[in-house]
Amino acid sequence: MKVGVIMGGISSERDVSLATGKEMMAHLDRAKYEVIPIDVRQKQNLLEQAKGIDIALLALHGSFGEDGTIQGTLETMGIPYTGCSLLSSSICMDKDLSKRLLRYEGLHTPDWTVLRGMDDLRDGRLTTFGYPMVIKPNAGGSSIGVTLVRNEEKLLEALQTAFVYGEEVMVEEYIDGEEITCSMLNGEFLPILSIKPGAEFFDYTSKYEPGRSDEQVAVLDDETVKRVREATEHSFCALKCSVYARVDMMLKDGEPYILEVNTLPGMTETSLLPRSALAAGFTFSKLLDAVIEGSLAARQSSQPAAPERPQPQAG
Repeated sequence: MKVGVIMGGISSERDVSLATGKEMMAHLDRAKYEVIPIDVRQKQNLLEQAKGIDIALLALHGSFGEDGTIQGTLETMGIPYTGCSLLSSSICMDKDLSKRLLRYEGLHTPDWTVLRGMDDLRDGRLTTFGYPMVIKPNAGGSSIGVTLVRNEEKLLEALQTAFVYGEEVMVEEYIDGEEITCSMLNGEFLPILSIKPGAEFFDYTSKYEPGRSDEQVAVLDDETVKRVREATEHSFCALKCSVYARVDMMLKDGEPYILEVNTLPGMTETSLLPRSALAAGFTFSKLLDAVIEGSLAARQSSQPAAPERPQPQAG
């Protein structure tokens, strides 16, 4: 089977994507797969390089990769790809939209508002938020452009930083609790991880520099585990996820507050999904096998049935 590992892209998360792609290529079973690296810098790269592959193993993060753009291109080429669908990827990439759907479904998520420019500050909407608050790009990941703002003096600087990475910025209520993450793989829950960052929050350095955060299988009581799993599955279904995804949460007083759903979570040596999968008994190689097999099954089941051939009319 020819597996094209699609990585790079043009977002602020390009370096993380390249690291994910490198890690995937290092662990793909060469007895099963012919591995073809594809570094995407523009859509034309994909059209030229992806010809002839049997499946696209997506190692992309951020816009033009995690937002459904590449998924749509692959669908037009008739090439199956790993992970969530075009629609689910688009929904989850837009934090505002995904939180609206989660809130509609009755799930807990921190209060928020979205700014589309600095002029939006004039309407006083931020007066309902106390400090600290979290400022982040509405469509982004890897904690790039994210600031935990503890006082008014840092607010404008944090907003300006976030606007560098997108046209919309989310201001979110800060939930003071235990950060956890729960992943699903082919309909099964992976062990819940507890995250204790070395910084004041789980920032870029904490995520990608070895030893900068403590990530362990969470020790939770049965009732809390039940709530976390229910919230994970409910989020997974509400946002139309498939194959695999990672749901990030803050746990406060036993109640999970959903921060976001990652449809293409990182797969670097320090990433959370491989750590959780390892705790469930999956080597990295077996994890990739499960992703590829589950994705092929999902893409096949999503294909429309062939129309029935009309029967000739008697007489």
